[in-house]
Amino acid sequence: MSETVGVEASRELVDFIGRSPSMFHTIATVRAYLDEKGFAFLPEGEPWSVERGGSYYTVRNGSSIVAFTVGTELDDYHFQIAASHSDSPTYKVKSVPELEGPGEYLRLDVEGYGGMIDNTWLDRPLSVAGRVLVREGSRIQGRLLYIDRDILVIPNVSIHMNRDVNKGIELNRQVDLCPLFSAGRLKRGAFDAMVAQELGVEPEQVIAKDLFLVNRQEGRVWGWEDEFVSAPKLDDLQCAFSSLKGFLAARNEHAVNVFACFDNEEVGSNTKQGAMSTFLHDALVRLNLSLGKDVQDYYRAVAGSFLVSCDNAHAVHPNHGEKTDDVNCSVLNGGVVIKEAANQKYTTDAFSRALFSAVCTDAGVPVQTFANRSDSAGGSTLGNLSNTQVSVHAVDMGLAQLAMHSSFETAGALDTAYAINALAAFFSTNLLIDGFESAQI
Repeated sequence: MSETVGVEASRELVDFIGRSPSMFHTIATVRAYLDEKGFAFLPEGEPWSVERGGSYYTVRNGSSIVAFTVGTELDDYHFQIAASHSDSPTYKVKSVPELEGPGEYLRLDVEGYGGMIDNTWLDRPLSVAGRVLVREGSRIQGRLLYIDRDILVIPNVSIHMNRDVNKGIELNRQVDLCPLFSAGRLKRGAFDAMVAQELGVEPEQVIAKDLFLVNRQEGRVWGWEDEFVSAPKLDDLQCAFSSLKGFLAARNEHAVNVFACFDNEEVGSNTKQGAMSTFLHDALVRLNLSLGKDVQDYYRAVAGSFLVSCDNAHAVHPNHGEKTDDVNCSVLNGGVVIKEAANQKYTTDAFSRALFSAVCTDAGVPVQTFANRSDSAGGSTLGNLSNTQVSVHAVDMGLAQLAMHSSFETAGALDTAYAINALAAFFSTNLLIDGFESAQI
């Protein structure tokens, strides 16, 4: 792979992230890619008609999506799935959004969504994005909203008023992380009035909101040699983008290829649109029935299926190499990362590692390994949660990044293309899995 190709993939990633300021916008952006390729939309509330050779997608809650392409020759019928997530850690605006004072100040009342690094949200331009429910007569309609302007800031306390700030402080989210909205020009009710104005409706028509803070700092490829890509939401939009591009670049006439992107991974996935929900199971069962197959066919297909759970991994930190395992660690621009944990927080086992590593090797994609230090607990991701509903062989894969859960994260500019190539190879390879001991690639 040429470095030019790698860098251009990350430039497109930056554009994708810029078009995805909330999980709702992420799915709208994914839909635009699918629509351009001629995928047919299958609403969950309508009958489905699925044919061999077709390309389809369905959406739940406007924030999760399952897309699939159906092969024309399904003698060894099975599913090859890549799953990522559409959400990232941020702050959610509360239903009553405004706090008055002290003095003439008007602030927003927000609460944490996920495990973000709080202090990275201070002193930078912010806005809001998400979904607004609007009433028009007897109809309630959801609308996407992104106020594409700098309208908020969470100011730090001056060092003169907090002399110990550089010794480390604990921020109180109820006190320290309320965004400043106005210094006196705006009064109570201005936030909903602003939302209504942006949507072209009256304030009383705005009846509910799922709005989140957005870091307005633009993503970029940077470095003297263009080695790095930095942007908000690399976790997990770098994997969502890469798996989507790999999915669209591939064709497998012997399987059903599936791209899934779930909401709410950052808060546990236990929602109707999360990886732990029935969404993927429901979509695959309906697909199976629409192809004229029965329950036995479905369970046989699942037994021969494979999932790549796509969520980023921790790179070795340049100033704190001691934070990672001595040998099971990953670096920027070193290729895709297979993640493994003895506590089963990741889905990888020897069988799934062997299959996915072989696919990557055949595609010329370098593979790295990540495991947590044995004396520190790591995070979890969506693969093991989705497996509670659709139990398949699975591997956890990600891309090495720095400052995970910061409001502005950094990864290797070449790794985006490595992931696209790896997932395109996965979707193009007809995996024939024989139980739990052997497979043909």
